Amino acid sequence: MAIEFTHIPLDVEGINLSLSTIHNFNSSPPVLFLHGFGSSKEDFADLTIQPSLKHHSFLAYDAPGCGHSACGDLSIIDIPFLVATAEAVLGHFKINKFHLIGHSMGGLTAVLLASRHPERVLSFVDIKGNLAPEDCFLSRQTFTFPADNEEAFMDAFIERTRSSGSFANAMYASTLRARVRPGAVRSIFTSMVHFTDHGNLMDKFLALPCPRMFMFGEEMRGLSYLPLLEREGVELADIVDCGHFPMYSNPVEMYRRITIFLNRCG
Repeated sequence: MAIEFTHIPLDVEGINLSLSTIHNFNSSPPVLFLHGFGSSKEDFADLTIQPSLKHHSFLAYDAPGCGHSACGDLSIIDIPFLVATAEAVLGHFKINKFHLIGHSMGGLTAVLLASRHPERVLSFVDIKGNLAPEDCFLSRQTFTFPADNEEAFMDAFIERTRSSGSFANAMYASTLRARVRPGAVRSIFTSMVHFTDHGNLMDKFLALPCPRMFMFGEEMRGLSYLPLLEREGVELADIVDCGHFPMYSNPVEMYRRITIFLNRCG
């Protein structure tokens, strides 16, 4: 089936949304992709043209306040609201079973979504989603670098990211203005820090009954919890020449590892 770009109207917790989506459905359970902060649905759209993955259905959307999606109240956007949005999208498309891929903020959202619906998730690829306090190197900046207003914070955040010296950060920073509304940043970051510090994300992730992969760039090899994940049966995917954004730095290896994993999961 052809790839479709659509806008779908939703009411989530009384807030009007217009979500920009990309999907191509067939008879197989879809891969649902949840993007990270300052990213978009297009970060994983190449799954639809990868020869080894074209047989999979696919669904992604720009989160409220991000990309081409619109939200009636930017200040309401936090992690629980993003989980509720994902549930509404699945309901809109009448999707019961699905494979789950989440990057960064989307990985955090995906952990909570999967823990609420473990019987529906067939497999889960967590691409450097937040699992422990050490993961808040972006979101915690709302506390470590406070600013007088949203625009000032965004300007300084972009500059810090651009000049950080990590793989693909300069390219990521160059698109932030187009991919996230400044009015949504504080509520998203504050909620990410709260759930990362107090949400028992690691326990929730390890308790999931589905096959799980945790993907990370070589810059993240020092994460303290990687040995725990491996002991608990989580497949680790270490992507070389890469930091926080394997879809920008090394998409060939990223898709290769995901292909092997998804094919093994059926």
